[in-house]
Amino acid sequence: MKLSNKQKQFLKGLAHPLKPVVLLGQNGLTEGVLAEIENAISFHELIKVKVATDDRETKQLIIDAIVRETEALAIAKIGHIVVLYRPSEAKKIELPRK
Repeated sequence: MKLSNKQKQFLKGLAHPLKPVVLLGQNGLTEGVLAEIENAISFHELIKVKVATDDRETKQLIIDAIVRETEALAIAKIGHIVVLYRPSEAKKIELPRK
C-alpha cells in the first residue's frame, strides 16, 4: 500500500497528540511485544511505538521487523518513537484523496 505525501502529512497530524501505546524494553522485540503491537494497530489503525535503544542501526532493524511482521506502514520516526499505520476492516480513519 502506497500513501501520497498529503496522506502521510494528514496521518502525522493525527498522530501528534497520541502517546506511545507500546514500549519496547530491555528484552527488545519479543513475540509478546509483537502481539501487543498487532492488537493495538488492529484496534486503533494509527499508533506510536517507543523503541528504547541508543544504537541507530539496532533501532532501524527493530522498526523494519515490526513493519514486516505487522504489515503496517512506518509513517514517521522521531527520536525513539515510530508512528505506524495500517487500515482495518472498519476504516476508522478516512484518508484524504491523493
